[in-house]
Formats: sequence, structure tokens, C-alpha cells
Amino acid sequence: MHIGLIGGIGPAATEYYYRGLIERHAGSGTQLELTIAHADVHELARNLTLNDARRQAEAFVVLVRRLAAAGASFAAVTSMGGHFCIRELEAISPLPILNAIPAVDAAIRQRNLRTIGVLGTRTVMETGLYAGISSAGIVRPEGDALDLVHKAYIEMAIVGRVTDAQRRVFFSIGQHLCGAQGAEAVMLGGTDLFLAFQGQDCGFPVLDCAEIHVEAIYQRSLGGA
Repeated sequence: MHIGLIGGIGPAATEYYYRGLIERHAGSGTQLELTIAHADVHELARNLTLNDARRQAEAFVVLVRRLAAAGASFAAVTSMGGHFCIRELEAISPLPILNAIPAVDAAIRQRNLRTIGVLGTRTVMETGLYAGISSAGIVRPEGDALDLVHKAYIEMAIVGRVTDAQRRVFFSIGQHLCGAQGAEAVMLGGTDLFLAFQGQDCGFPVLDCAEIHVEAIYQRSLGGA
């Protein structure tokens, strides 16, 4: 099946999805059919700050129409932050949307986790991934820690690079979630968090939402559910 991706939010996240799909198809000897439509990360950041899901869904649907015209069978948003308008997008999309949130919820259930922490944008953390997780209790950074994670994440995502200071923020607050706040693992609820965590020993178990989403997209492209 022809995959349609809404990318650009941010550039590193798009590359993460692209490489992940290339590797999976190469490993299985299957052909990858893929089109990427570029979204404006600054527009997303504005609409996310304003919590204007309708406006962002309307911006995304223009890109979904472009993907449909290119022959895509379904579409996915390569950003957990971009999922804040996923329900609104699903309602107006000309293509099926592969929503990451149910796949993440199923992965948490499969791992038998009862309490999970979350890192990502302010909205992702405050809503526990948009209230889409029913399989476990959610703990989130508190007070100034939530602001620190949000700021570090947005700055990292826009430029597509992580600094040592930003990595320290994510690691120290993740350790607190798993220590003092009782999380069994931390959900990486921001697609670009792989920049900070990949190849690193953070000192606590993680569950990468983007990795789960990439796998779900791959399976759908093979004709899976």
C-alpha cells in the first residue's frame, strides 16, 4: 500500500519515520511506496499554543488531499504534537488516518505497565497523550519541570538537533518520574525525543511513541490492520 506522510514537523522526526520505513521494507524485501507532504512546523507550534485544533486540521487536510492525489492509500502525521488535532483531521480527511495513539495504548497494555510517565510538549504531558491512554495510569512532570521539558522539546524539534543541556533536562526529569513519582517506564510522547535518547543510557525504561507509530505504518502498508 502507498504510504502518505505529513512531514516537516520537525525535520528530524520526518527523517526518523523515513529511515524506519526504509529499513523495515528493505529487511523484509518488500517495496516501499511513499509520498511525503511538507507541513509548516511554525504554524503547528502556533496552533498548538492556541489549542486551535480546527485550524491545524484544516492545514493538514490540504496536505492529505495532495497525498491522495499522489496515490496514497492512507496518511499519518509524523508528530505526536501534531496529533492534538487528530480527531478533527479524521473527521474531514479524504484518506484514512493512521492515528498513533491507539497503537501506543495497545503497546502499553501488551507490556503490562500499570503506571507510565510522559515527556513531550505541554499539551501531550498535561493531557496524557490527549487522554488516549486507557491501559495505564499517567504521571507527568510537575510545576517548573513541566515548563522545562516543554521549552527544551520545542527548541529541539524546531532545529532538529539536541544540546547536552536539553538532554540533561529530559533525563533528570524522566528519572524523577520513575523514582519519586512511581512510573514503571517513561513514554516518549514527542517524536523528536529520539534525538536525545537514541544510543544513550538514560537510566530508566522508555517506550518510544514514534517507534511504535512507524511499526504500525509499516504493518498497514503490508495490508495489516
